[in-house]
Amino acid sequence: MRIVTALGGNALLRRGEHPDAEVQLHHVRQAARSIAELVEAGHDVVVTHGNGPQIGLLAVESETDPALSAPYPLDLLGAQTQGMIGTLLARELMNRLQGREVVALVTHTEVDPCDPAFARPTKFIGQPIGAAQARRLERERGWTTAQDGARRRRVVPSPDPRTVLEAPVVRRLLADGAVVICAGGGGVPVVRDRDTGLLRGVEAVVDKDLTAALLAEQLDADALLILTDVTHVFTHYGTPDPGPLVTATPERLRALDLPEGSMRPKAEAAAAFAERTGGLAAIGPLDDALGTVLGTTGTTVRAALDAEGTSHGAAAARRPAEAGTSRQSEDRTEGQDS
Repeated sequence: MRIVTALGGNALLRRGEHPDAEVQLHHVRQAARSIAELVEAGHDVVVTHGNGPQIGLLAVESETDPALSAPYPLDLLGAQTQGMIGTLLARELMNRLQGREVVALVTHTEVDPCDPAFARPTKFIGQPIGAAQARRLERERGWTTAQDGARRRRVVPSPDPRTVLEAPVVRRLLADGAVVICAGGGGVPVVRDRDTGLLRGVEAVVDKDLTAALLAEQLDADALLILTDVTHVFTHYGTPDPGPLVTATPERLRALDLPEGSMRPKAEAAAAFAERTGGLAAIGPLDDALGTVLGTTGTTVRAALDAEGTSHGAAAARRPAEAGTSRQSEDRTEGQDS
């Protein structure tokens, strides 16, 4: 199968952890082991990743740097995180998949300049902060913050992705047998001038899960995996009695009361991909990508489930070598100009 995997930014740097390089490298190694298992099972794999904690750290550094007359815009900081996280993932995957080509690609995601999200920031970036510090930063720096669990975090605009501009390049790299890391942090957000057709960056962070779902569609992927720091989507979230959701239709997933800034976009991305393509979508733990695609862990999302609630994607997932060979052969003959 061709699989697009989306790694959560908080899965690479978890709540309460110091944002040191070594801490992130530890989590990247776990992620690389999990992704390598998919590749070794015969699947064609594209890796995307979040960047919320990382871009938040860079934004604070940029805003407090006395050498700068103005802080760097979010689109450029997003490109920096693509390079940083991409090279960590690429090196670890190269070490685990010796002889296999691995490439990290800085990619751009076009958004609508009139998207209402620009007027309603919802995307969490950075580390949690206390209420008093949040009020000070809102006053001094013009930040918008929102409650995230027991503390607050900065929120920024998160417009919907319209297209991943480098998707044809990614398709050609896959056809050549490469493992591709791209669309980090949802991609560098850009808008196109209606008169000139020229691109420019915008002050936003595109949700990486929605971008991953769109990219999976553009690549004709068979499956979308959203890997994070929890094992399942949970029903009755935030109550004393949460329960893991094993299978779901898009309608069931959307009906759940999920946090807007974290699990809600993951659920929407999985639901949208399953609905629009009929393919397999799943939300599962970072350390078990193969188990998530096989349905032994995580929440499986399909547009249609059988009478017993079993996903129709399980049988296809158990034939990775055959599916991967077929897809790769198809792209080698027809995908060169796509």
